[in-house]
Amino acid sequence: MTAAAVRSATEADAPALVGLLALLGHRMTAPEIAARIRTLQEAGIPQLVAADGDQVVGICGLHQMTAIHRPKPVGRITILAVREDCQGRGIGKALVAAAADHFRGQGCGLLEVTSNDRLGDAHAFYVRAGFARTSKRFALTLD
Repeated sequence: MTAAAVRSATEADAPALVGLLALLGHRMTAPEIAARIRTLQEAGIPQLVAADGDQVVGICGLHQMTAIHRPKPVGRITILAVREDCQGRGIGKALVAAAADHFRGQGCGLLEVTSNDRLGDAHAFYVRAGFARTSKRFALTLD
């Protein structure tokens, strides 16, 4: 049982990320993903991937924000997915640990994760990883 190496995503990872994002219902093309990786890199916000050799097997999307009601910035995992045939190898745990290390280094005081209500197995994973359910999130699609 070996964990994959965690590193910052590059635009070259985009084709492999298509399938990982699709696991969570996000239908995107490789060029769309590459453009978002580039935009986030330019903003200084890395996205993490787990690679097993030359195969990308996991993604952890990161975002950071300053909130008026928090004394320190907040780090957020915006998406976390591991290829189904690679689950159970500690890859998700390694991605979460790398995200936490990144945000600690950025002076964040809180790491939060958002997860779709339908992903019960993911919720159990987050609890095992030390996260506590603190709120519900509501969304309004804007035109």
